Amino acid sequence: MEAAPFPGGDGAAFVCQHPPMTTTSPTPSPAQLSVPVEGGEMPADLHLPESGRGPGIVLYQEIFGVTAYIRRRAEDLATLGYVVLVPHLYWRLGDPVVQEGAEGLPEAVDLVGRLDWEAAVADAAAALRLLRDRDEVEGPVGVFGFCFGGGLAFNVAASTSGPAGAAEALVSYYGSALPTLLALAPQVRCPSLHHFGTADTYIPPEVQQSVREAVEQDGRADVTFCTYEGAGHAFDNPSPMFHHPQASPEAWETTSRWLSEHLPVQAGR
Repeated sequence: MEAAPFPGGDGAAFVCQHPPMTTTSPTPSPAQLSVPVEGGEMPADLHLPESGRGPGIVLYQEIFGVTAYIRRRAEDLATLGYVVLVPHLYWRLGDPVVQEGAEGLPEAVDLVGRLDWEAAVADAAAALRLLRDRDEVEGPVGVFGFCFGGGLAFNVAASTSGPAGAAEALVSYYGSALPTLLALAPQVRCPSLHHFGTADTYIPPEVQQSVREAVEQDGRADVTFCTYEGAGHAFDNPSPMFHHPQASPEAWETTSRWLSEHLPVQAGR
């Protein structure tokens, strides 16, 4: 794995590789919310940390929908102390959940192809605003996404601004739309973390390099770009078609540490 250092909060270099993180008990079942958006109300799941309060994260799904995997990652983030909102971004298409892996991939690709991207960005930004206004949220609010959701999170970070709407941190795992969104890079003003696998055939290394150059332009010191040797696209997904047993835990450890720097949970929570 490539280590891409950046200055941490204490002035030390922060790299993409870290010792194991500790975990705590699972969080309770999420609350079901509705996000007012143009044309209706979008369902969303609210996962709370054990303390019931904390910084906020909006977690955006992969192309397969709000699957058990996405719910588990939301629980993992809540375990770290975050108030996590998972919007159901396929709600305009009937809110389907598709089987992960080779069997479901054609249907998932068809779904994301039928999705109105601009409407999805607006819906995703509405989820960010709603989470920021929740009483459970104390401190900054960030956006986080996998695959389809990684590109969407980037677009939301670029298109929201001001204290009432701006994302204060961005985590993007192999954001599938990123190569088409690079013109927005200067508008992403918050710290960002990007994960890619070197064996990603959907976003190959030469395209990853273009993404890296765009997000790191002007010497941005608050951008962290991590690559994982031999990992393909969607390497964090548990499906055998995608999962990489080394890259997945390494990237999650890095993410956990990075979040502790940029979306710090108050001590004692």
